[in-house]
Amino acid sequence: MGTPLDDAGLDTLFRNARTYNGYTDEPVSEAELRAIWDLMKMGPTSANQLPARLVWCVSDAAKAKLAAACSAQNAPKVLKAPVSVVIGMDIDFHEHLPELFPHADAKSWFDGNEALRRESAMRNSSLQGAYFIMAARALGLDTGPMSGFDATMVDAAFFADTPNVTTNFIATLGHGDPATIFARSPRPAFETFNTIA
Repeated sequence: MGTPLDDAGLDTLFRNARTYNGYTDEPVSEAELRAIWDLMKMGPTSANQLPARLVWCVSDAAKAKLAAACSAQNAPKVLKAPVSVVIGMDIDFHEHLPELFPHADAKSWFDGNEALRRESAMRNSSLQGAYFIMAARALGLDTGPMSGFDATMVDAAFFADTPNVTTNFIATLGHGDPATIFARSPRPAFETFNTIA
């Protein structure tokens, strides 16, 4: 059984954490990118599918390719962030299941059923994208997950050699600049969107 986090931990992960539109000049190291992965890979996915495929855009050239596929509002964020990340999803994730889920013949559940693989890849890569956000926050970094991009262009730029991988969403990463955020949007009370059955 886990130990509940104290208020400082809850503030870091949830209550004080924000989606940032810009960052300080403090760099993000490759060691930090690897540390994010080492945390986020521990989050649960169905049958340990782990369908997310991440491209960490660190170079100016990579960020420029990603920015070219973004809306006018998001392109500058991608270009200025220390790192921008493409969270992709592999619809052939099942090929890795003999290694990742050796307890059963899980690969056979998905063989010949691309529709099921696409549905599962979307669901579980989205979970992994959320783990990416939480892992970054846990390590003292900030993120700016976003839509507002042309997925077909992103796929062509980063996944042309792996057509089984397509884009789920993108995010920026760094040390957030408080001057780039506005007041937190409303968060409803439990009763607004919850039912106990």
